[in-house]
Amino acid sequence: MEANALNAGQQQQQQQQEAPAAAWSQRTISLPQHRRGCHIITNKIYEAVPEIAEYEVGLANIFILHTSASLTINENASPDVLLDLNDSLDRLAPEGKMYRHDDEGPDDMPAHVKSSLMGASLTVPISKGRLALGTWQGVYLNEHRDRGGSRSIVITLQGQKRADGRAYGRYR
Repeated sequence: MEANALNAGQQQQQQQQEAPAAAWSQRTISLPQHRRGCHIITNKIYEAVPEIAEYEVGLANIFILHTSASLTINENASPDVLLDLNDSLDRLAPEGKMYRHDDEGPDDMPAHVKSSLMGASLTVPISKGRLALGTWQGVYLNEHRDRGGSRSIVITLQGQKRADGRAYGRYR
């Protein structure tokens, strides 16, 4: 019985030594100015961070470095969803003279409110070299200003890369 326990312990130690170490990667990407609204950026993330394809399993944290734009995951099939989302946000945080902070125009403070409601970061699982999004899901940049300018996004990957060192195939 002791030999079996020792053998099992040796096998476990060997498996731990063979398992790939945790890997980290971080990149900041710049997106060009977009008009106000929701803009799908899933493929831009894959293009800017191709090392996602090297991860067997992990997490991607996607963080926007701005207070008047936000990120969300939503339906990527019907454009009506995004139009309705924008209309809903406009009802929740309308432009007008009710705000004290209006230094940069009437869309300034409503943009901050919308950004706070939607959020500055997303955490998406990575599975076999891809963001583990549902069939109808996409990652969106939500531009809440009329002229928000270019936007910077920090993407941090953590997880385990493939043991064979290869990458999975291209994104969709």
